[in-house]
Amino acid sequence: MAHYLKCGCIPPKRHTQHRAPDGSLYYEELMGEEGFSSDSSLLYHRHIPSAISQVRAWDLPDQSTTPNHPLKPLHLRLHDLFTIDQASATDAVTGRRLVLGNADVRIYYVVAAQASPLYRNAIGDECVYVESGSGVVETIFGDLEVDQGDYVIVPRATTHRWVPTSSEPIRLYAIEANSHIAPPKRYLSNYGQLLEHAPYCERDLRLPGEPRLVEETEVEVYIKHRGPGGVAGSVHVVPDHPFDVVGWDGCLYPYAFNIADFEPITGRVHQPPPAHQVFEGHNFVICNFVPRKVDYHPLAVPVPYYHANVDSDEVMFYCGGDYEARKGSGIGQGSISLHPGGHSHGPQPGAVERSLGAQFFDELAVMVDTFRPLELGEGAKSSDDGVYAYSWSRGAR
Repeated sequence: MAHYLKCGCIPPKRHTQHRAPDGSLYYEELMGEEGFSSDSSLLYHRHIPSAISQVRAWDLPDQSTTPNHPLKPLHLRLHDLFTIDQASATDAVTGRRLVLGNADVRIYYVVAAQASPLYRNAIGDECVYVESGSGVVETIFGDLEVDQGDYVIVPRATTHRWVPTSSEPIRLYAIEANSHIAPPKRYLSNYGQLLEHAPYCERDLRLPGEPRLVEETEVEVYIKHRGPGGVAGSVHVVPDHPFDVVGWDGCLYPYAFNIADFEPITGRVHQPPPAHQVFEGHNFVICNFVPRKVDYHPLAVPVPYYHANVDSDEVMFYCGGDYEARKGSGIGQGSISLHPGGHSHGPQPGAVERSLGAQFFDELAVMVDTFRPLELGEGAKSSDDGVYAYSWSRGAR
């Protein structure tokens, strides 16, 4: 999204000499997408940004996936993946547990009380949803304070770390792409401005503060990158701390957006999921269902109709309120439902009748629709309730 920002100390002309007060040169770095052909930013470092003093492997947690076979819808209880004791010793990067994934996107969950190491995802952008808790995302561009309900968009290869700041651990739902993540193209002008019909605008985005300057040496940076099996990990030890940027400008940087600032689109009859879209990546979309006035035709059916979205797997993360269509299924706060392509899904038994005449839904959910089948990570296999697939035939529980 081409929203130009300038922060800190930069020279008046790009690719020209930029000197410190002592006369030494700062080191200019271009961070850009699509091989110099898309959005980029220029960062000015006190030290050479490519310097490395040591390299070693980072043994990632289990990244294996298995097909959802035989095909069935699933209910995953993500809150079962971490105890409070486990969270107290876990950080938001190395503690992530893989729930679902395919060649385009991977979904992780983590509950963390510890500060993470410095981290860089060299595979794709990350969209991290803060289910609860608060923290600071310290980045090479500057800091972002984050809280419950925030989406945090971190561009590919951005060096950053997560630092929880609340008394309770921070709960994060991390959507890691193999591509870039951005607002839907239909929300944007030809030049990248959010248009009038978009459900949010630039005023709703929270941007990094002044660059954080840290004087440390021999600093570890954990890197997730392409490798055997698709995902691998390495640790680079760098001579000087990466947070040495005195200034930067451009159109590529991390930002936060709170789900409460999403303006829902409603109608006289039920609106399809694209009306709730917030971001998109290659071969997947991210939507959110927020508290809203519901359909106001006199004969409206407010809950969704049964649907076979034949091109997609649908993942719903239930993170607030009371999701009307899933009542009686056992789904609650912290649950995921996976409705795979090939299975028609919709309201639980009795939900249609209960919804008639409703004027408002108090529900909060983050949805990821993928256009290739999702496979199950170890987090899914550890949190499956084992009975959700049969909840439509058994009736309300």
